[in-house]
Amino acid sequence: MPSFDTRVPAVLMRLDQNPFHHGTLGAVRSLGRAGIEVHTVVEAARGPVGHSRYLRRTHPRPDGCRDLAEIQRLLLQVSDRLGTPAVLIPMDDLSAITVGQLQSCLTGRYLLPEQPSGLPERVADKAELVGICRDLGIPHPRTVIPGCAAEAADAVRSLGLPVIAKWSRPWLLPEAAGLRSTLLVRSADEARELYGRSAEAGSRLLLQEFLPHGRGLDWFFHGYSGAGGECLVGAAGRKERSWPVGAGLTAVGTWLPNPAVERTARQMVSALGYRGILDLDFRRDTATGAYHLLDFNPRPGAQFRLFTDRSGTDVVRALHLDLTGRAVPVQAAAHGRTFVVENYALLSALSVLPSGRARGTGRLGHDGVHNVGADGRGGAADRSMAMEAAWFALDDPRPAYAMAVAFGLHAVRRGRSGLGRVLGGIATDRRRGDFGRHDPALPRTTPVLRRGRSPAGSVRGVPVSQRP
Repeated sequence: MPSFDTRVPAVLMRLDQNPFHHGTLGAVRSLGRAGIEVHTVVEAARGPVGHSRYLRRTHPRPDGCRDLAEIQRLLLQVSDRLGTPAVLIPMDDLSAITVGQLQSCLTGRYLLPEQPSGLPERVADKAELVGICRDLGIPHPRTVIPGCAAEAADAVRSLGLPVIAKWSRPWLLPEAAGLRSTLLVRSADEARELYGRSAEAGSRLLLQEFLPHGRGLDWFFHGYSGAGGECLVGAAGRKERSWPVGAGLTAVGTWLPNPAVERTARQMVSALGYRGILDLDFRRDTATGAYHLLDFNPRPGAQFRLFTDRSGTDVVRALHLDLTGRAVPVQAAAHGRTFVVENYALLSALSVLPSGRARGTGRLGHDGVHNVGADGRGGAADRSMAMEAAWFALDDPRPAYAMAVAFGLHAVRRGRSGLGRVLGGIATDRRRGDFGRHDPALPRTTPVLRRGRSPAGSVRGVPVSQRP
């Protein structure tokens, strides 16, 4: 393990309302196991993450806290309690944007990457990302930003149904509005109706070409870019399972080499002058073979622990090492390593037959990317580090138990009817003999807490969940 400056604590901030955010737990454990004092600024201390033995203290923030001055006061109060500068790590897009806006005010109190002004907000903005990809020559799904309801309907016809509808700045969505950040739209009327709520959403509507999903098509890149402008650590992973199926967050992921994804990510980071931790999402276009960039998240991806190399370094540890003047070790890839999010993996497994699981074969796939076998051959990770669970850990079991209880109670309180529809649909599929062959783009209801549940009478469309 690298030598850490354990005199410097770490503060993890998450402004999004998500008590089941396993990425926050991963960061707490990663830094805590290195002997670093870890604090969190999250919605409450009683969530599953608060049960970790590696967490020193939770500093609760007010629910729905988005006022910049209030967040600044809270961070300065935390700094006063610590009595020493700390490494500050945003764990969601809103936090990354907020920290970027407060960077000059936090100097001397917190250690932060020297990020170009406004860049986190720019890359997180879906409309801005369209222009960035165009300027840099990076493949991106065809996108239309309509200027009126009629243009929205025309765009649907020109792009071809179905289309993906996104709000360019999802962090501005009012929690009680019933609006989702991303929807699968199936008619011109739906697009016209959705455009009508632009003022309520607080940002522009994007209509985007739908790239079909499928086995081995969804990839992601996680990295950390230091002051020199290069990714000190960075790697590609393949999404094996997702929840909701085919359009959701990573339930199971595998660390695999993908030169095309890795090259595109590193070129983009260099061209933008981006500094800090990043998480990029890609989907392969089966018609052209190109990997299209779908999202640029200026913070750790929830599954960042997948990319823990043979020295124990991940993007969060790399950031702490770099900002405290310590050397970041050269990345020792552990291809074949797998990360499993137990609650979402279970839901995903209930939705498809076991035969539908994506398994590596140790041979080159149809896209020329090496698929490392599950047996650990072909450059795969050592058996001792081949798999990591998001919640359960032998040295820190309490968060997993707390999550299981909270997740179950949440399912009972808010998802009883929705979960019943999912399980009922599965039973119907079994009776019909087509279990596992449903259209993964059809709506799925999950007990996971999400912002902006759509009330009756809100905009129609199939919700497409995004990774945290």
